[in-house]
Amino acid sequence: MFTKSVDFMKLPFSLILFLIIAAESYSQSSNDILNLLINNKTISQEQADSIRAEGAIKQQNIEAGKKIFPVAAARQIQIFGYTQIRYQALEEKGKKDGFDIRKARLDFTGILTPYLSSRLVTDFADKPKIIDAYAEIKFNDYFNLTLGQFKIPFSAENLTSDRKLDIVDFSQIVDALVFRTNDVIGNQNGRDIGIQLGGALLKKGTSNLLEYRIGVFNGSGINIADTANKSKDITSRLIINPLKGLSLGVSYYNGWGKAVKPSAAYIGKNQAHDRFGVDISYTLPRLSFRWEYIKGLDANIEKDGWFALLGYYVVPQKIQLIVKYDLYDKDISVNNNITTNYVGGINYNFNSWARLQAFYTIREEQGTKIDNNIFSIQYQIGF
Repeated sequence: MFTKSVDFMKLPFSLILFLIIAAESYSQSSNDILNLLINNKTISQEQADSIRAEGAIKQQNIEAGKKIFPVAAARQIQIFGYTQIRYQALEEKGKKDGFDIRKARLDFTGILTPYLSSRLVTDFADKPKIIDAYAEIKFNDYFNLTLGQFKIPFSAENLTSDRKLDIVDFSQIVDALVFRTNDVIGNQNGRDIGIQLGGALLKKGTSNLLEYRIGVFNGSGINIADTANKSKDITSRLIINPLKGLSLGVSYYNGWGKAVKPSAAYIGKNQAHDRFGVDISYTLPRLSFRWEYIKGLDANIEKDGWFALLGYYVVPQKIQLIVKYDLYDKDISVNNNITTNYVGGINYNFNSWARLQAFYTIREEQGTKIDNNIFSIQYQIGF
C-alpha cells in the first residue's frame, strides 16, 4: 500500500479556486492551503491574492442565492411582494401636492402539482383587500382553466402587471373602460369573479403563434357576490404572435353592469356594459412600441379612445425614455368632449426589484380649459 502526493504544479487555476471555496464551506482555512502552495512555489503571492479575491466574490454570490426567509408548508409556496410610493405635483387649483402609498401587495403562489396551482394577492394600501384569489388547472398547452377572482382577459395594458407598466398610470381608456378607476362599475383593479378557459390554438416549437382566452364573469367586480343581475358577462381575447416580440390582440366584452358612477339616471340600475378593443405590441431589446384602441358602451353612451407609446433604452435594461399620446372621448355623441394627455418621462431600473419612474403629463381638455398638468415620481421596491 502506498499513497501519492498531490502535484500542485499540475492543478489548473480554476481547480485551485474550487478547493479554496470548498475549504471555506467545510470551515477549513483557505489561507493555510494558499500558504502551502506559496511555500511549495506552486503559485506566487500575486496569484494567491487574486484567488482570495475571486473566492470572496464567489462566496458572496453563493450566500446571496440562499433563501433569506424560508417558508415551511405542506406544498411549495412562492412569496412575492412590492410597494409603490408616489409623489405628485398637481397644477390644478385647489389640489394639494403630496406623497401616497399606491400599492402595498403580497403575492402568494402555491404549486400543488405540475397541473394544479393557486394564487392569492392582497393589497394593504388604503385598506386591506383581496386583489387576486384563484386556482388554475393546466391540462396541457392548449387547455388551461382558471377559476376565482382575477384580471378579465381584455386589453393588453390591463393584463400587464402594475409593477411592469411603462409609465406610472394606466391609459385613460383602460382606466375608464376596463374595470378600473373611472369605469361606471367602479374601480375593480381590472378584475372580476368568474371562470376562464385559455391556451394555445397554434404552436411552433415552444412558441405560441395563436392564443385564446374565453371567460364568464359576474360583472359586479371584486370581493362581492353577483348582486347586479341574474345574467353573466362574457369576454374573449385572441392573441397572434407572428414574429418574435410582436403581438396583435383583439378583445371583446359583453355584459350588464350595475352602474355606480354614471349620470344620476342610471345609478344602481342594470345597463349595457360592452367593450371592444384591438392592440399591438412590438418589443425589441432596446426599442418598444404599444398601441391600443378601445370602444365602449355604457347604457346608451358610446365612448372610445386610443394611445400610442414609444420607449427606448438609452442604457440597456437600465435607463428607458418614454413618450406617450393618450386620447379619450367619454361621449362620442357630444362635441368638444375629448381629453388628450401628452406624457413624457424616464424609467430607471436599479435592478429587477427596484425601480424609479418620473413623468410629466400635459393634459388638454376640449371645451372648458383647466390648468391640471401633473408631475409624478414613483419609487417601487419589491422582494
